[in-house]
Amino acid sequence: MTIPLLQVANLNVSFPTQTGNVAAVRDLSFSIPESGALGLVGESGSGKSATALAIMRLLPPQAKVSGQMRFSNEDLLSLPEDSMRSIRGARISMIFQEPMTALNPVMRVGDQVAEAILAHHRLSRSEVRERTFAALREVAISDPEQRARDYPHQLSGGQRQRVMIAMALVNHPQLLIADEPTTALDVTIQAQILELLRILRDKHQLAMLFISHDLAVVSQVADHVAVMYAGEIVEMGSVREIFSAPAHAYTRGLIGAIPTLKTERTQPLAIVERQTRAPVPIPLTEVTPGHWARVSTPAIK
Repeated sequence: MTIPLLQVANLNVSFPTQTGNVAAVRDLSFSIPESGALGLVGESGSGKSATALAIMRLLPPQAKVSGQMRFSNEDLLSLPEDSMRSIRGARISMIFQEPMTALNPVMRVGDQVAEAILAHHRLSRSEVRERTFAALREVAISDPEQRARDYPHQLSGGQRQRVMIAMALVNHPQLLIADEPTTALDVTIQAQILELLRILRDKHQLAMLFISHDLAVVSQVADHVAVMYAGEIVEMGSVREIFSAPAHAYTRGLIGAIPTLKTERTQPLAIVERQTRAPVPIPLTEVTPGHWARVSTPAIK
């Protein structure tokens, strides 16, 4: 039996507030096999980014995290920080949502890619330079030798996102977490970035956790989709299953809210009504062997 590359079981993330703990993620369970791509989709505030940051162990110290997260059968939650630092950026990498805030504005982009290399490898200056240029070239940045000398503000939004992808992939990770990587881009550049991610995933046999609020975008990148609402997964299945036969009321609402060419100009967009439900824990044993099995919680009343 093949063990999935990433297993998340009954993950809970909460933050203390003046009125008590607020749950951002509740009993979340999913797994990703080697070279598989799972799309995590849901509205803003549903807990998608909190899930990604929990996997990367980048949540603030006050966050309370419980559950199980296993990567290559290593328990990420119990690893000491030094061990986690050797995994983060090398075996698990992340593309953050807004490159203009994720990139250091006072460092040249080439130095930032080189910094990602030097964090995990002891190489000569010439070797680092060549790997930096190769990484920028791989993400289709023209004239990488010149662009490496630029600061983030001198690049376009699409170029900045390509630099972020280069930084994430320069150490050849096994798992790439992409947190809304196309949100701030226009439609044309968005399509180019999605195509680039598809090419790089196939080339490097990457496993991917692709996070978005846009089901249409997720369907272009992921094999399977997990729909999140209020910190929980309410439905999981293949892209075809989710779009052709959505089993959950919230999933149907998300699909119904997507405008199409047939939508009348005067027709108001569909609204997903507020819904609540109690968490339903999923044991780890139920998400390991059949990690791509269809999961759907009962329809919300």
